[in-house]
Amino acid sequence: MSSNFVPVDRAQQYLFPPSIQDWLPENHLARFVVDIVSQLDLRPLVETYAGNGVKAHHPQVLLSLLFYGYATGIFSSRKIERATYDSIAFRYVSANTHPDHDTIATFRKRFLEHLNPLFKQILLLAHEMGFLKLGKVSLDGTKIKANASRHHALSWDYANKLEQQLQAEVDELMCLAEKADSENIPDGMDIPEELSRRQDRLDAIAKAKEQIEQRAAKRYDQEQHEYEKKVAARRDKAEETGKKPRGREPKPPESGPRKNDQVNLTDEESRIMPSSNKGFDSAYNAQTAVDVATMIIVESHVSQAANDKQEIAPALVALAALPAQLGQVEALLADAGYYSEDNVVSCAQSQIEAFIPPGRMGHNQPLGERFAQPAPLPENAKPIDEMRHKLKTEEGRAVYAKRKSTVEPVFGIIKHVLGFRQFFLRGLKAVTGEWTLVSIAWNIKRMFALKG
Repeated sequence: MSSNFVPVDRAQQYLFPPSIQDWLPENHLARFVVDIVSQLDLRPLVETYAGNGVKAHHPQVLLSLLFYGYATGIFSSRKIERATYDSIAFRYVSANTHPDHDTIATFRKRFLEHLNPLFKQILLLAHEMGFLKLGKVSLDGTKIKANASRHHALSWDYANKLEQQLQAEVDELMCLAEKADSENIPDGMDIPEELSRRQDRLDAIAKAKEQIEQRAAKRYDQEQHEYEKKVAARRDKAEETGKKPRGREPKPPESGPRKNDQVNLTDEESRIMPSSNKGFDSAYNAQTAVDVATMIIVESHVSQAANDKQEIAPALVALAALPAQLGQVEALLADAGYYSEDNVVSCAQSQIEAFIPPGRMGHNQPLGERFAQPAPLPENAKPIDEMRHKLKTEEGRAVYAKRKSTVEPVFGIIKHVLGFRQFFLRGLKAVTGEWTLVSIAWNIKRMFALKG
């Protein structure tokens, strides 16, 4: 039998204790994460610790664990704790310490509001390393499932039916309580307990109905504003042309909740949104703006709206707040879901060139259409007309074509390679912070790839 094997001796003792610096290759993502975190200004986090009681794990270690975990597809605090024992890379990141899952989860939730400044600091590091210089930016959104079961969603119609049923049962139980001395009640029935359980459910339903009514009122205000805007536009066009505008007149919105309006009892701030499997889930709309040249995320936020049309404004505000050293955004690329005259005007006011088509731009266009040049624009053309004209030119189509190959791969890798398809936290503020954490982890991973 051949003896040409590498010898195995698990009882081998070391003459000197090994150094954790020897555990990983020099060019390893874990080393890069630790190096990036060491360059961040963590004083706002450190100063929140009182310094009393048991010694705490340093924010630098806990941040490094979260960044490396999210960059490698490990999001659960329990799995991160386990990895500090099982994974050489995690042992390196944690400096061979083992923060428990409760410490990691509490730290993540406690310092969510500090992540946005750290996000900007990392963008500045990317700029100093020669990776990032703002120019063209691609914006898109993706639905991320909320940490809530769709079976705990309550619609307006079902809430009213269930409320009536529970109220009738409460009345029946009260009658049984009054006759308890003279009549036998069913075996095993505890009337006070049954009443308490139904009252708790009635209170939850009342709270859910109140939230549905508030959302319906907000929706009505928005729809009424849009309706008045459309009516005014038709009136102005009629006065300008002296003819009645073509098409149907706008229909005024209806106030009040609709029977299918829902609220989720687990995460009340999530919303029912269409999912990729052609169904519906409790979810959030995660928005991301990506630098076209490097695919580094430069802006991210979370919305409760299933539609993307309202997401240009917050994206522009966030892009304007980026450090001046990063440069100026010159162009914004977004798909047809963001198309509106207000959005194009907002981009123009921010001195950003918009590339937002009014509809899906078809593939494999006929040869004549591909190289056809649009008619010249009139001198008094509106910003939206200028943009539509630009998208018909060869140069404009070439710029817009970069959108799909820059922002969509980011979502694809985050959701299908790293496996982040559902938020671990609940509530709009918390999931916004978690999406920032995902964006930071992506940027560090991307900077490591660019460095390599």
